[in-house]
Amino acid sequence: MKLAMIGLGKMGANMTERLLLGGHQVVAYDRSPDAVAASVKVGAEGVASLEDAVTAAGAPGERVMWIMVPAGGPTQSVVDTLAGLLAAGDIVIDGGNSKYKDTQARSAQLAAKGITLLDSGTSGGVWGLANGYCLMIGGPGDAYRRCEPIFTTLAPVGGLIHVDEQSGSGHFVKMVHNGIEYAMMQSYAEGFEIIEKSPFQVDQAALAETWMHGSVVRSWLLELLAAYLAKDPELSGLKAYVEDSGEGRWTVDAAVEFGAPAPAIAASLFARFASREDDAYGLRMLAAMRNAFGGHAVKKAE
Repeated sequence: MKLAMIGLGKMGANMTERLLLGGHQVVAYDRSPDAVAASVKVGAEGVASLEDAVTAAGAPGERVMWIMVPAGGPTQSVVDTLAGLLAAGDIVIDGGNSKYKDTQARSAQLAAKGITLLDSGTSGGVWGLANGYCLMIGGPGDAYRRCEPIFTTLAPVGGLIHVDEQSGSGHFVKMVHNGIEYAMMQSYAEGFEIIEKSPFQVDQAALAETWMHGSVVRSWLLELLAAYLAKDPELSGLKAYVEDSGEGRWTVDAAVEFGAPAPAIAASLFARFASREDDAYGLRMLAAMRNAFGGHAVKKAE
């Protein structure tokens, strides 16, 4: 099958290469000429603009355009441009981490011109080229079936689902997936910190590796953690500062909107906020109150 890949960052470039290895034809576009050149080296057809990408992608009504750019403004900008270039019958696939309500709005925007939007929740990170990408696809079934050869090439066996005919459903379940990921990562971090603070001399890397065999807490996250600990047992090369991509926030927002209790996911999100504070005001306030009501000792600022 032929398609255009718009956005050749770590994910887009690797997806392009996996598609090429699977026998597909890929038109590659990125704002960076170097990124385009790198994809050309592995067999893609490079172009210099979105207009050129649309032209090279095939005949009107038969084109498939995969967007792999950052969520928010960049994705909206690409959708706006494509809306003026594509024809009825063309398909746009958003494989980034867009907010599902934005996806619903973009689907309506494109549908007004006869263009179908499929939303692909995409998991696999930088390992996707070798291992495949878990894909969660939302949108009309006829468009899904038309693009299924692309999806089956990108996904490992068992790693592909057509979530729902409704636009936004793929991005919605990927959002929840990432919220679960937040909570899993936080639980691992807390558990290993308890062990690190104990009086026992535990080889954390070896323990993580051991838990990968037969333990109910085994996971790919734990496997990655074991590999990292093997290289840097004290994690001395890192600062205790954890960003969030936005999907954890959106998951908590959805939990509130739908009245679904999600205390673990919410707590893991707030823990990330706390990681970015140095000598936090709120914690100083706690010390002040303990000292005020109970005379408990405090540590004075230098």
